[in-house]
Amino acid sequence: MKHYMKLWQESFYKIVDGSKTIELRLNDEKRQQINIDDTIIFNCTKNNDVITAKVKALHKFTDFKELYECLPLDKCGYSKDEIETADYTDMYDYYSQEQIEKYGVLGIELYDISFSKKCT
Repeated sequence: MKHYMKLWQESFYKIVDGSKTIELRLNDEKRQQINIDDTIIFNCTKNNDVITAKVKALHKFTDFKELYECLPLDKCGYSKDEIETADYTDMYDYYSQEQIEKYGVLGIELYDISFSKKCT
């Protein structure tokens, strides 16, 4: 099955360069439809660039605190310098506490990542 998601430019290019292999999301109704080996097509919010990736694993957690304690943060897009100061509350910039409590959270581990630069 194919799924479509948007990504902020910084996260998008971290996936492209291989420094991020786990995408963090709310485990809402849309993400609950994702299964291992499904394809996700990510569109960059700043341009028409596209990443196609396969789902290697789904890491489900109650909240981002638990996720940050269990998953390797370097694979979640944090540089080695940022890991010591990384805090699960960073995710409150994207999701409210109410959303997190309602749905839980998800680390989508990716593989077979391919990038294509689209022309406008």
